[in-house]
Amino acid sequence: MAEPCFRGLYALPPGIDFAHEFVAGFLDRMAGQPPEAMARVTIYANAARTLAELKCGFDLRGPLLLPRLLPVTNLESPAMLGQVESAPLARRLQLARLVAGLLATRPDLASGHSIAALARSLSDLMQEMQTEGLGPDALEGIDTGDHARHWQNALVFLRIAARFHLDGPPMDRGARQRLAAEILCDDWSKGRNLPDGPVIVVGSTGSHGATRLFMEAVARLPEGAVVLPGFDFDQPQSVWDSLDHKAEDHPQARFAPLIHALGRPARWTHTPPPVPGRNRLVSLALRPAPVTDQWIAEGPRLPDLMAPTEGLTLIETEQPGQEAEVIALILRDCAERHAPATLIAADGNLIRRVNAALDRWRLCPDESAGQPLSLTGHGLFMRHIAALFGEALSIDRLLVLLKHPLALTGSPLVGANEARLLARDLELELRRNGPAFPDGECLRTWGSRGDALRKTWAEWLADGLDLITPLVRDRLPRPLPDRLRDLIALAEGIAAGPGGNAAASKLWGDHVGSLLRATMDHLAEHAGHGPDLGPQDFCALLLDELGQQSVRVEGDAHYLHIRGPREARIVGQGIVILSGLNEGGWPQQLKPDPWLSRQMRLAAGLPLPERQIGLAAHDFQQVMGVEQVILTRARRDAEAETIPSRWLNRLTNLMGGLPERSGPAALAAMRARGHAWLALAMAVSHPARTVPPSPRPAPVPPGPPFRELPVTDVSLLIRDPYAVYAKRVLGLRPLPALRPEPDAALRGQTLHSIVEAWLGTRPEPDMPHAALKARFLALTAEILARDVPWPAARAFWAARMERIADRIVADELARLAEGRPVIVEKRGKVTLPGLDFTLSAKPDRIDLLHDGCVMIYDYKSGTPPTDKQIAAFDKQLILEAAMARRGGFDALGPVDVAGIRYIQLGGEGETQVRDYSPELEDENWNGFLRLVASYLAGDTGFASMRAPEQTSYAGDYDHLARFGEWSLADAPHVEKVGLEKVGLEKGNGHG
Repeated sequence: MAEPCFRGLYALPPGIDFAHEFVAGFLDRMAGQPPEAMARVTIYANAARTLAELKCGFDLRGPLLLPRLLPVTNLESPAMLGQVESAPLARRLQLARLVAGLLATRPDLASGHSIAALARSLSDLMQEMQTEGLGPDALEGIDTGDHARHWQNALVFLRIAARFHLDGPPMDRGARQRLAAEILCDDWSKGRNLPDGPVIVVGSTGSHGATRLFMEAVARLPEGAVVLPGFDFDQPQSVWDSLDHKAEDHPQARFAPLIHALGRPARWTHTPPPVPGRNRLVSLALRPAPVTDQWIAEGPRLPDLMAPTEGLTLIETEQPGQEAEVIALILRDCAERHAPATLIAADGNLIRRVNAALDRWRLCPDESAGQPLSLTGHGLFMRHIAALFGEALSIDRLLVLLKHPLALTGSPLVGANEARLLARDLELELRRNGPAFPDGECLRTWGSRGDALRKTWAEWLADGLDLITPLVRDRLPRPLPDRLRDLIALAEGIAAGPGGNAAASKLWGDHVGSLLRATMDHLAEHAGHGPDLGPQDFCALLLDELGQQSVRVEGDAHYLHIRGPREARIVGQGIVILSGLNEGGWPQQLKPDPWLSRQMRLAAGLPLPERQIGLAAHDFQQVMGVEQVILTRARRDAEAETIPSRWLNRLTNLMGGLPERSGPAALAAMRARGHAWLALAMAVSHPARTVPPSPRPAPVPPGPPFRELPVTDVSLLIRDPYAVYAKRVLGLRPLPALRPEPDAALRGQTLHSIVEAWLGTRPEPDMPHAALKARFLALTAEILARDVPWPAARAFWAARMERIADRIVADELARLAEGRPVIVEKRGKVTLPGLDFTLSAKPDRIDLLHDGCVMIYDYKSGTPPTDKQIAAFDKQLILEAAMARRGGFDALGPVDVAGIRYIQLGGEGETQVRDYSPELEDENWNGFLRLVASYLAGDTGFASMRAPEQTSYAGDYDHLARFGEWSLADAPHVEKVGLEKVGLEKGNGHG
């Protein structure tokens, strides 16, 4: 009985279903052997996914005694038995402690990175050095003379960290992997401890030094074999000889050291790739940059390209969202035909877009990478709570927690629906009445005005806010275990709710909650190794740890799969979609190394960062050999135009330069097939029939539309009548912002409050300037402290008032010499005879002069209106003057007006005089009467944006008017609405 042939280096070409083809070749070699012979074989695979596919391949062959299937990343040697492997998290936290100490003395080295990010990158560097067999001495040989000061300082610290982390017995997985490979190589080379059966390594490219060392040792065993994936048999030997450390970005560069050591591989099976001509095309397109001149010599020797590219489709969309929609449509088509399809994507955002688009058809593909724990509901809940530390508790932060599905899920007193309703009521209260930063006192006050349920809920929440307050103010570094304990306690408290407990809540329930619990327990177990952290660094650490965990998404569409680029080597059936083929997408942008420059890495013996691009290029080349491949990219992203992936660029350029091989025609056919999918996606995303745009509205409600109007709305009635219709007729008001900001409106209100309080002290004209100024500034500080909870805005506005205080006080003394303020923020009104209409006003200030006339003032925090603006639309002061003359203010009675003025609470604090005369007043009053009469009689529609001052004008009701479907050039569409049109009962009309 012949022994099976397992010795040396083997490979399979791109496009082959690697796992299943390996199984076929393996079983062919085992033919004629007794069943138990297979159990003697040990197979090491590059990843768990490859192992799963191998098992599937064996299962399809019927009942068998399987070989031992192990991951190549977990090598063990008999000499290492009994040695304990350290927890990666503990070692990373120890490095974080070193990083924190470094940044305490040299914060400039952080370069905007958090302690967690720097510790992660430092840990990865230490891991890389261990797998490459490098110790601390490798860093000593780096000459820093030609490097910038930053790199010199980083290297000094790096040498200290390397001594700390790399010296001593191997504790990390990378060090143990390297040591195990070295021990096995030494033993096997001397004939010691040889395995008791054949050993095969499959699916690995040998990208890590320890793995490559092990693969070389296996290939030299009497019964050892290495089977490489996606080997380019079409690449000439001259190109293989040129692949060195300078060609790290080439797809076959990982194989070059193995070939130099073991020779060219033999074919594992003689099954040809699905499209041999395409493999030749891609091989030539991806030649190293220094030898792309071979395109000219070898391109004409390629076969006619129409047949090899018949299974290729190129889709170039305008936006990433459109790319996702096209991909989803292709997957839906495959699902309808029960045809297998695989999406290869490196961009998590694109995957989420595709899943969202598939959801319209209730399709959920199998996603191997799963969803990061940090993006699940449980992970977001924990991140929202961690974000409370060191930050003021704003309304939106509070409501995000109260409305989260995990909040109050353990309470026997408040149900889920009741909790959502109470959160909504609280939101409306806080939006309308504040405060901007809620506390326990305001919650108790609000709760006391409701029923027993609301009081119970508000008391629980107020007690919780009392506990949060110290955490909000804690901005200094604290021990990691303490911060973690506070985080978990707060999360459990919010999840439990009033009278509840965390065990009964959904926080730690289901498989996602269990994973979160395990992650937090693991972090708590090793937190003592970590440094003291501030709030931001703690949030960064939590996000990093949650992001490392993945929640598997089990799809119900068994024919549809979403895979990462590294899984391209095990894809071999059905349609394959290569998505996101843009620079920075695939290949992904290289992350900057904060510790070593490229030259320093070379000097230390480390591979260049371009190795990651080479690995991605190898994945691309493997998938391109599949029979049916769809290539997709978006021409633009959220920021600018994109650049096609270098591999796609090379392929299209090569094809475009081979007209004698039908290259341009083949490329045009690829794009034509893509255009067909784009047309289908366009048809799906657009309605079958065009929806006509809404006209520019000018509704005419059943009259009269209103009985009273404040004088401040008159300018709005002139400029944007539709806004007055929505506000006064429909009774709609914009909801205040969820997160109040110190905007212009608040500034105006606050400055008005300061002046009102100042005038309320009844200053006299003979008061000393200094005393009046001191009173003004004292009231300014008091009101700013009361009404403006933002320190920066408070300081800025206080400085603004202090700068104009002398001018304000001097002008005020002059005004007091002319008369005294009689009306300060008091409302008055005038009834228009014959119109059943009242005009109301609340003037900032009206002074009664010594001659019996009045002077009308208005305080402006911004720029006061000009005379031209007053003549066109800003009628507030001129109409207040008309009201005063007609006895609209009880404290004055009918009185003559001396003038109108604006006092600027900004700029230079000057008082500005505007044109006024009784004739001008009468002209404006009569114009106002005509304007109001036309609307009250129903002769005029409330046109949207009738006369905006600026084309960039944005009103509160533009969305209701459907602005954007019409433009300012469109004529208003006058239409009667409400009771007179539909004949409904009064009170039910709408516009």
